Amino acid sequence: MENFFTLSGDYQQFLVVCLVFILAGMVKGIVGLGLPTVAIGLLSLSMPTMEAAALLIMPSLLTNCWQLAAGPDLRQLLHRLRPMLLGICAGTFLSALLLTRSNPYWSGIGLGLALITYAGMGLASFQWTMPVRLETRMASVAGTLTGMVTATTGVFVMPSVPFLQTLNLDKDSLIQAMGLTFTVSTLALAVNLAWAGQLHWSVAGTSLFALLPAIVGMQMGQMLRDKMPAAIFKRCFFAGLLMLGLHYLWGAKG
Repeated sequence: MENFFTLSGDYQQFLVVCLVFILAGMVKGIVGLGLPTVAIGLLSLSMPTMEAAALLIMPSLLTNCWQLAAGPDLRQLLHRLRPMLLGICAGTFLSALLLTRSNPYWSGIGLGLALITYAGMGLASFQWTMPVRLETRMASVAGTLTGMVTATTGVFVMPSVPFLQTLNLDKDSLIQAMGLTFTVSTLALAVNLAWAGQLHWSVAGTSLFALLPAIVGMQMGQMLRDKMPAAIFKRCFFAGLLMLGLHYLWGAKG
């Protein structure tokens, strides 16, 4: 990361990074996800992918915390989603102990196809509703599977996001619920990586520099979401998932 700041001492590179994180933050502020995808995809055009990923450590974690704290009723969501959150932790730790890391190619293909299928069904207005009697049991299953996917791929969105969609939350509660599950997933994965000796906190301070533009963009996205009709938000949400799925397919292809 030192090389990055040395090579980008001119204001042009600094401006590019700021604009990228503002845009990525706006996407996350509107649909609740996508900051890493947008940021890495754009930053990798002007710097090595690993440097771009290192810049995302603190913005990703702290914007998820911001997202969960800015919603309407965190206490109620914590109570309702507790089985899912416990499942995420259990699945992450269990998967790390029992499974080897998945092949990135097949992981990308599987995740991409799952997201594209789910997004297509959402855009076609096909929607599940979770029966109340099954919610607790299925929350544990969805959480455990999400934890296992997280441990093997580092991706948090499947199947947690489809499950949250079945709960018929309003748009602000859905955004807050995703922030909550993404934060728990991030922390569980961080514990796994630290335990395995693969987490290096030396880059955390560097990535703090990208936090401010990410928060500015996220705030702008939230303002747009507040003015957005529910139907348009739904289309933006599923379009975001579709783009995320295409991103994973493209990455697997590469």
